[in-house]
Amino acid sequence: MANSNALTRLRYRYFSGRLVGEILSKSWIDSAIPVAALLVVTIIMAAIIPGLFSAAYVSDLSRQLAEFGLIALALTIVIMSGGIDLSVGSMFALCVLAALVGMNVLALPFPAALAMTLATGVACGLLNGILIGYLRLRAFITTLVTLVIYRAIYDIIFPRLASAIVGSMPDSPAWDYLGFGDIYGVAISFVIFAAIAVAIHITLSRLRPGWRLRAVGGTRKSAYNAGINVKRTVCMAYVSSGILTASAAFLFAARLGSTGADTGIGLEIQVLTAVVLGGVSLGGGRGSVGSALIGAIFVLILTNGLIRLSTPGSVNQLLLGLILILAVLFDAKWVKNRGKILSKVYVSPTYLELPKRATSASDPFALNDGLAEVETIGMGEVEGPEDVILDRNDHLYTGTRHGTIVRFLAPDYRKSEIFARIGGHPLGLAFAENGDLLTCVGGMGVYKVSPAGEVSRVTDETNRSWLSVIDDSRLRLPDDLDVAPDGRIFFSEATIRYEMADWVVDALEGRGNGRLICHDPATGKTRTLLRGLIFPNGITICRDGQSLLFAETWACRISRYWFDGPDKGKRAVLIADLPGYPDNINRGSDGTYWVALLGLRTPTFDLAMRKPGFRRRMARRIASDEWLFPNVNRGCVVQISESGAILDVLWDEVGENHPSITSTCEHKGYLYLGGVSNNRIGRIRLPKADPSWTARKDYWGKD
Repeated sequence: MANSNALTRLRYRYFSGRLVGEILSKSWIDSAIPVAALLVVTIIMAAIIPGLFSAAYVSDLSRQLAEFGLIALALTIVIMSGGIDLSVGSMFALCVLAALVGMNVLALPFPAALAMTLATGVACGLLNGILIGYLRLRAFITTLVTLVIYRAIYDIIFPRLASAIVGSMPDSPAWDYLGFGDIYGVAISFVIFAAIAVAIHITLSRLRPGWRLRAVGGTRKSAYNAGINVKRTVCMAYVSSGILTASAAFLFAARLGSTGADTGIGLEIQVLTAVVLGGVSLGGGRGSVGSALIGAIFVLILTNGLIRLSTPGSVNQLLLGLILILAVLFDAKWVKNRGKILSKVYVSPTYLELPKRATSASDPFALNDGLAEVETIGMGEVEGPEDVILDRNDHLYTGTRHGTIVRFLAPDYRKSEIFARIGGHPLGLAFAENGDLLTCVGGMGVYKVSPAGEVSRVTDETNRSWLSVIDDSRLRLPDDLDVAPDGRIFFSEATIRYEMADWVVDALEGRGNGRLICHDPATGKTRTLLRGLIFPNGITICRDGQSLLFAETWACRISRYWFDGPDKGKRAVLIADLPGYPDNINRGSDGTYWVALLGLRTPTFDLAMRKPGFRRRMARRIASDEWLFPNVNRGCVVQISESGAILDVLWDEVGENHPSITSTCEHKGYLYLGGVSNNRIGRIRLPKADPSWTARKDYWGKD
């Protein structure tokens, strides 16, 4: 039996499928198959065509990529907005003609010819944008019609000016440099393309216009309800497409110096194949510059290779059409099923065997009704008061799930006011020596509120693990915190895998997804101290100023960690077999500590924690609202010594006075209770406690 448990532990620790779930959750997984396809086609073409990737070929390919890539970016922006542009080929030809007319026929200066070309692109894009964005015509039909219109204009003008274009050469060093120049061996056109691509990437991923574009492409109705000007956003997407297409046309004209009757024909199929193959979703709202770039390189290498193999143009178009069909099919199936696959593999249980508690007649955790006299504060006025704390004036503070910190005014706490608006759910609370209120905010990081109510961020990231697939630099669920005598802030992050709304799902894994972190205000640096903790929760600085206590909720234990002194870096388990799930820890009078148990262990869930296969099948096969979760609906408060001795236990025997206790705070002879699932704060008198004791005096030696 012991060998079987050991094998199960090893099996679900190292081969749990967690890596698969993490990879599938990444946005870059959309580009994994396109990258693989690119590598395959590159290797095949290099093998069957000797010297394909010579220096001269790579230089020419970079110039082609500059032109083709800009058009791919143009179509990417349009598709991300929820539309499509079939007119890019005809628009490209028309802009090439405009560039050559400006330089060769009209002999305009270089800047004027560029402005003329861009104006042509803007006009074409604006027409599409007005028809689709403001008049709300269907993008497919509209751009199919403008494709015909732009091609007709080109066919009307080109024959009349063909001789003039071919018969003259512009005297412009800038024009020649644009077509054939380089910077340290890198084609100038590619440098321009790279700069534009970086700018677009920053816009799409970091700036407000990009966020609005994704929102409109994802769900236009929701974007409209959120206050986004959908019509203008769609119109500007097409205008941007026109500008990028015109830029590509200007580079093309500078490189070739001429145009033909077939310029731009079939280009829309090539670009659409590149974009969709790269991972830009035809459904809108999803895509990136990198995706477009991968697809563009794939199509260029494939088509150039086929040309080198003397493959007929019709065969090239046939292959591109087949690839486009496969890419569209994959996109449709992937978008539809990715979430389903992820939901089945993301939860990654491991083997967790909790110590069995030896119960007896003198068991300190024997059920009692010590919380029978709990009085309520703010009944119905707060939701989710996870932690509570009092200031030097006896005012009571708590966070709510509405993103506010509420202050109840002493002495009777009948009046309340919103002290600060944070934006996320404030969890753990602690006062700094200068009176600033520090709080862990789920999904946001650590924040502080000045005595005047001014909110500012302390930290929202820490150092990233080099070997971690998860981006653990971002603080996902900081939970509780405390302040050391030198001002350093120590806080726990319960899990790096789940957000605030799904925190209890972490219990199904029973895995060390949490960590202990330190922020030093003196240097502004944040670093991780301990990793692999099983939902670390409550944290409090010990009175030696060199160590702290922290709770691991799902492991049902409390440990001590030394961050300074001769034992620096040492970690020791203080209590290993709690009967419930420990949450916040706070100091109490007479050198004691108070621990909140938010729920009780049950034989059923303890058994399930030793059956990771059962939990895995449960997460895969049934709806999440029917999963077996730990009992977090009934708890108690425990008073312990610094050595871990159990001094007192207070239960709510009936389970009605104050269920789901997640925090305790002793202040002047009273114990205040918080609960993340409650709608009030509890308070009970402690007959044996020091009526003058306050945490501020205990921490900083002053009232």
